[in-house]
Amino acid sequence: MSGLTRARRWLWTAPAALLIAGFAWALSLAGASHLPPADFTFNNNSEVSTLDPAAVTSVPEGRILRALSEGLVIRHPTDLSIQPGAAQSWEMSPDGLRWTFYLRPGMRWSNGEPLSSSDFAFSFQRLLAPQTASPFAQFLFAVAGARAYHAGSGPQGKPDWNSVGIKTPDALTLQLELESPRAYLLELLACTPLLPVNAKNLQQLQQRFPQRWMAEWQKPENLVCNGAYLLGSRRINDRIRLVKNPRYWDADSVAFRAIDALAVEHAGTALNMYLTGGCDWLDGSVPPMFVSEMLGREDFRPEQSPYLGLYFYRLNCTRPPLDDPRVRRALSMTLPRDLVTEHLLKAGQQRCTTFVPWGRLGSYESPAVPIEGLSEARRLLSEAGYGPRRPLPRLSIHYNTAESHRDIAELVSDTWRMALGVEVGLANQEWKVWLDSQNRLDYQISRSSWIADYPDASSFLGIFTSDNPNNRTGWKNERFDGLIARAESELNPTARNKLLLQAERILLEEVPAIPIYSYVAQNVINPRLGGFGNNLLNEQNPKFWYWKSDDELWQQRREQVGSIEFVDAPGPAEGLYSANALRAQGR
Repeated sequence: MSGLTRARRWLWTAPAALLIAGFAWALSLAGASHLPPADFTFNNNSEVSTLDPAAVTSVPEGRILRALSEGLVIRHPTDLSIQPGAAQSWEMSPDGLRWTFYLRPGMRWSNGEPLSSSDFAFSFQRLLAPQTASPFAQFLFAVAGARAYHAGSGPQGKPDWNSVGIKTPDALTLQLELESPRAYLLELLACTPLLPVNAKNLQQLQQRFPQRWMAEWQKPENLVCNGAYLLGSRRINDRIRLVKNPRYWDADSVAFRAIDALAVEHAGTALNMYLTGGCDWLDGSVPPMFVSEMLGREDFRPEQSPYLGLYFYRLNCTRPPLDDPRVRRALSMTLPRDLVTEHLLKAGQQRCTTFVPWGRLGSYESPAVPIEGLSEARRLLSEAGYGPRRPLPRLSIHYNTAESHRDIAELVSDTWRMALGVEVGLANQEWKVWLDSQNRLDYQISRSSWIADYPDASSFLGIFTSDNPNNRTGWKNERFDGLIARAESELNPTARNKLLLQAERILLEEVPAIPIYSYVAQNVINPRLGGFGNNLLNEQNPKFWYWKSDDELWQQRREQVGSIEFVDAPGPAEGLYSANALRAQGR
């Protein structure tokens, strides 16, 4: 056995070390000038903008929250099947209108308070409350009375929580009464916005700090969690330290005592950190110029990892000239998708002209999009009143900091200038500012992406409904809204797909956004890591992670098919397993 070990990593080999209580150590980290090494380090690509489940909108925040909190159900890391989380079981009524969830007895928050069904009811009420302004309140609109409550109305013309179909018959039972059946309700309940928050903790902070409660709530000493990890410490624009939560109900299945999430935005810097032992996992942080050199290594296999993610440009449909769908279609027709995927990115991403990535998801298949050339684009612009004598006014592409976003924007800008005679400027903003600009529609064309919240076409199409906070284009279409609403309550898969197909055809005609390419998961990962799922959502749950022993790693490599370059896999030769795994091994 190699016994390769990074000097920066803690090596706890005895089972007792895996059971060490984390509270004292977590508190000692807060405010410390120097952190001891973590068991595992990954790059989260940016500083998180929030740790509030009701406010989260992006992948980096979701990764942290899945470590800190656990919902009623979770997803299996490999096949994404729904598994018990805080709820040990559930049942559905024959008509599909009542779901009853039975919580695990004896669960506790990280501060020692009992976790009960009322905590979930409070969290769901908070998600729906108009003053919360959550971009994902619609996840609960299937619940009876929820849409009206969110809109600020009710039986007597004002919000009435008692009229909402969320009930707690006892401390371990939660009931959801639906207005109409939902085929994918459990998938929604596995999403980040439906994670629980501690009511008492939050309300006390709101009373103590009326103006800055949100900032105070997200400090390590104040944040109360129910997940596998605690917020040990946080250095803005550097890292978040997660430490094992000894009060988590399944703590004996958690292997890593400490995990660091870095906030490195520069892809080249992140890759260099990985290659020199500074971190163990990168997600999408391979600069295009190095992709060809990385392909074929065992720690970088994007060809095996299609990803339910769409890279696209949002268009501000409230401002001329992009308020005209003919202009929007002309821009989409001339966007150089093949050059983007084959010459810039080169990691297996696929050009995409539909709003559902890969043009297919489950039994749903997107409409065929005819290839229309430059002449049709120029015809549309002429019809809209633009041409050589009256060129399109100058446009601007707005993107968040990343070399790949800049490179794509430069290519698109040059192509549109040559093909359509339009001058296009570039506007780069840091992540939080960029997101705020999108929310305020303070842009013309904005770099965007959408990763499925759940594996269903509606996860992509539904964001463009008029009242969806994730729309961020100003585009509205009543017929589109109606089709999506009908599809939500349709249980027959064939009928549902027909409704979604009609809805996507409207998007392709109106073009409130320009699809560019379908993602692949560009994970660069230490081959020694176990419990890491290669799934369509690239959704990872740190409770499953562990270090493989040399023996387990060798067996994995023996099963590899094809010509693969094995790479150094630093870590403890004997592995780092959870207490339950060690017991199963007889250790």
